[in-house]
Amino acid sequence: MKKPIKQLQILKKENEKFGNPHIQALLEEIEDCIHFQDQNTLDFKEIANHLNDGIYISDGQGETLFINKAYTRMTGIKPEMVIGKNVKEISEKYMLYKNAVTMKVIQEKKRVDSIGESLINNQRMLITGNPIFDRAGEVKMVVINNRVLTDLETLMEQLDSTKDKLQIYSEENRKKNSEINHFRKTQRESKYYIGQGEHYNALKRLIDQIAPTDATVLITGPTGTGKEVVANEIVRTSERRDKPYIKINCSAIPGNLLESELFGYEKGSFTGANKEGKLGLFEIAHTGTLLLDEIGDMPLDLQSKMLRVLQEQEVKRIGSYKPIAVDVRIIAATNKDILREVKQGRFREDLYYRLNVIPMKLMPLCERLEDIELFSHHFLEEYNKRYKKSLEIDDNSLRLLNNYEWPGNIREFKNILERVVIISNHSDEIYSHLQNMLQVDPLPIKMTFEKSYKEMVQDYERQLLSRALKEFKTTTNAAKHLKLDQSTIVKKRQKLGI
Repeated sequence: MKKPIKQLQILKKENEKFGNPHIQALLEEIEDCIHFQDQNTLDFKEIANHLNDGIYISDGQGETLFINKAYTRMTGIKPEMVIGKNVKEISEKYMLYKNAVTMKVIQEKKRVDSIGESLINNQRMLITGNPIFDRAGEVKMVVINNRVLTDLETLMEQLDSTKDKLQIYSEENRKKNSEINHFRKTQRESKYYIGQGEHYNALKRLIDQIAPTDATVLITGPTGTGKEVVANEIVRTSERRDKPYIKINCSAIPGNLLESELFGYEKGSFTGANKEGKLGLFEIAHTGTLLLDEIGDMPLDLQSKMLRVLQEQEVKRIGSYKPIAVDVRIIAATNKDILREVKQGRFREDLYYRLNVIPMKLMPLCERLEDIELFSHHFLEEYNKRYKKSLEIDDNSLRLLNNYEWPGNIREFKNILERVVIISNHSDEIYSHLQNMLQVDPLPIKMTFEKSYKEMVQDYERQLLSRALKEFKTTTNAAKHLKLDQSTIVKKRQKLGI
């Protein structure tokens, strides 16, 4: 078996001049086979017949010396049809194949590539022909390697398909990152928390203390008291202020969907799922803050999973067993009495204590009358700018705002001020619009004892006269029912700013 090995070494050396990696790999494969098989029985033909590529070998004049089994399988051409015959004769006389390259390799003394076709079975192939030279530099053999074109086309299609998929994935990934960045940016925008009374000052001191920490915060208070605004203020002054800030309203999403929103899911996890899967809000908020608004409405079965996330600092997507580590600060908010919910079995006690590390309780607006005037000027300025107006609020309107109970708290207050600015053309219209909107029953007057006796009497008189004018429509009718002169009603209305 020394002769075949020596011949292979010569072939490899000759091929190095042309640098055909495919032929080089083929020769190395043959050499490996020689070394690993029984050298007493193995020869070159047996090696070639174990290859998947078709091999066609001729001498320097084009006389066919050998074809392997793979060549016969590809082309339908049997050894007896070509062995001992010249390639040129086979092409012109017997018409066995088209685009043979052997003679061209001999003429040009270099590698030749072509797309050939067997006329026996119409199989198309990629043909690569390489010359083997003698010491004088003449072509002594030509080795042809055939590979079925459909195999190559399949590989190319798979490659193109992979490229397309990569391009689609890259585009979807770019789009997803763009959406996440936009989502994070919009969620981060917030209004500052404002106030001036004792409640505000105590809350502001607490915010300044806890903001730099990663402690979990539970904000409670009636609807419309500014729980989200307080959460925004905590994030704005925290070490995570430049990180993702994601908000989700737990009461606005059905329980079965809330889990997928929070934790995400793998592709194909359930019917209707996005085929590419979905990131959960915990993953999107990684390194930042997640606001769980109205957490008191979270379903019990989801509460247990939330507890595990807070304890383990990791989430599992729906349809996956692989945990994903997350670094997220939690701020929770609710308008419910959570302790009562715990006692009635609607909220997990262990989750409550896990969330209630830093409790913050917000008071209703009716107990923060010292902030009414500040809010009035603040929101009036905001809506004047938005609607291109320059309205001002007078003391009578402020008194009216102070005497209202504000069941909707600050949210209702803002809506009322915005509506007043929209429908008022002049500042002197604000008071009457507020009366109509608030439907205030001016009796009895709210007794705050922060005003003088004279001021409180004027307030009472103003409300009494306002109610009479609203009910009886004209000064004449109002005077008749109040048993006053009509001129007195007119003077008092002017004096009291009604």
